[in-house]
Amino acid sequence: MSVAGCIILGMTQTWSKYTYVCSTCDSLIEFTCPDAFQPVTNITCPCNNSTVLLSVEDATIQPTTKGMKMLDNLEASLDAEQTKSGVPDTYNSNLLVTYKVIRGYSDPEYVTDKVVNLEWELHNGRQAQKRVGLLDSNINTVKNIILESYADSEDQETLQAIAEALGIELTKDVEFTATIEVSGTITLNLLEDYDLESEITDALYVDAQNGNIVIDDQEVCHVREAY
Repeated sequence: MSVAGCIILGMTQTWSKYTYVCSTCDSLIEFTCPDAFQPVTNITCPCNNSTVLLSVEDATIQPTTKGMKMLDNLEASLDAEQTKSGVPDTYNSNLLVTYKVIRGYSDPEYVTDKVVNLEWELHNGRQAQKRVGLLDSNINTVKNIILESYADSEDQETLQAIAEALGIELTKDVEFTATIEVSGTITLNLLEDYDLESEITDALYVDAQNGNIVIDDQEVCHVREAY
């Protein structure tokens, strides 16, 4: 296993040491630089194969004036380029980010990826969401066409096939009224005044046992004592 090192010298500031390992020859590579500069997260080994970032730790570098001019020029160049492009100073497309992937009711998975890859995933997700919204709107339009023409159509089988392929339920809402005759017994206190109609009206209500039925209104009428 070989060890390589690279140190950029400059003004007094905080530094970090990045440690990589080659996925092919197992070479260990150390890269030390100021925190103001983020190195690429996957450098290439001298053997021309990719590397894996192992760790990032604080590094203490003694102040020196050597290379300061080169560092200042580099900072000025980067600042000018960022100002020109409108990219924030803290933006780094190669920065590694660890995030949680939620997959239904299973345990979450923690994944590490570059910012640039996450940006593309978010963009593709937004585009897919727009596409789904458009398709839902088109399906609703087809549903309305089928429902309007189904009863009078001479080719109902084809309309059924289209509806099935698009996951459309061929249903319609029908308003109805119904009368229910109820008989029963109520216990009343003879020592108190009572209004039988009010007692029954306040106590009775209608409930549907079928999930397809929605009760919009109810009225209790013709309350009387049975003889």
